[in-house]
Amino acid sequence: MEEQEWIPADAICTYYHVDLSLIQAMGEYGLIDINAEAENLLIPASDLTELERIVRLYTELDINLEGIQAISHILQRVKDLQREVGSLRYRLRTYEPDAPDFT
Repeated sequence: MEEQEWIPADAICTYYHVDLSLIQAMGEYGLIDINAEAENLLIPASDLTELERIVRLYTELDINLEGIQAISHILQRVKDLQREVGSLRYRLRTYEPDAPDFT
């Protein structure tokens, strides 16, 4: 099993010029994972791309965290549906090789 790399939240706050309270709120809304270890908040490196996207939505587009949570939920649902459509297309081609491609 691979060891998870963690980044201190204060380093992220400094780099992105955001308050620690925003990072904490992201964790409370379930937008990112947060590990509280000895008074330090740690963010998994794997969540850094998502965190950057959330910070841009929050700062540049002035979308609140509730809106970002809704957007994230909808985007995840779209990805799930795209995966399902791909699977169904594959199954359709198995049974009907001459079926039209609607892409």
